[in-house]
Amino acid sequence: MSPDQINRAEVVAEVRAAFEQYEAALKAHDLATLDAYFWDDPRVLRYGTAELAQGAEAVRRSRRAMTPVHPQRKLQNTLITTFGDDSASVCTEFAAPDSAQLGRQTQTWVRFAQGWKIVAAHVSLVDTQKLQRYC
Repeated sequence: MSPDQINRAEVVAEVRAAFEQYEAALKAHDLATLDAYFWDDPRVLRYGTAELAQGAEAVRRSRRAMTPVHPQRKLQNTLITTFGDDSASVCTEFAAPDSAQLGRQTQTWVRFAQGWKIVAAHVSLVDTQKLQRYC
């Protein structure tokens, strides 16, 4: 892949818009929208802070079993990297007023005929007093 195919402005803008809509749905606990943003396939994967869901049906079931995120959670250090027109990674940190931990979220997005979908996601929490940054 040539360097000019990485982070093309229009593709980054598309992914950012999808990611922001996903985040709004997450804060509103809009399960239908959250489901729609995940690839509807047995190969989709979501590692949560306390669960592992492989397959679209498992992702849907896990979403319904978990506690909704705090509606005032804030994102920071969001990094979107796109590769060509059809794939991207989105990495972000999040904090909520009800937790002393720092959350980390990584998503792999792919453009399908139906639009941008998350094909893999990973969420983790870290004690901020033990966090070491190398950036």
